[in-house]
Amino acid sequence: MMVPRMMTLVLLAGALACSGSQRREAGGGTTVTARSIDAVLAAHSDSLMALPGVVGTAIGLCEGERCIKVLLSDSNPATKTRIPARLEGYRVVVEVTGTIKPL
Repeated sequence: MMVPRMMTLVLLAGALACSGSQRREAGGGTTVTARSIDAVLAAHSDSLMALPGVVGTAIGLCEGERCIKVLLSDSNPATKTRIPARLEGYRVVVEVTGTIKPL
């Protein structure tokens, strides 16, 4: 009798632990993300910045949810097509800001 109860507790604890790493998508599905948006941006920022025309990366709000923003110097379609729509489950939004110069 103790083993089934212990299994239930273990399964419940596992489900609760996993629920913190899930986000609801706009379409109602669930996407499991293993890393925070900060960690995902840190992991991908260098490769995004290496693309011609990319002048910055940031975390922003997109329709009330945190998203990754990729900032472009111009609206070159070739650059836009190289940027993924999602990174590890997080939405990626492209913004044309122009050239960014330090003050």
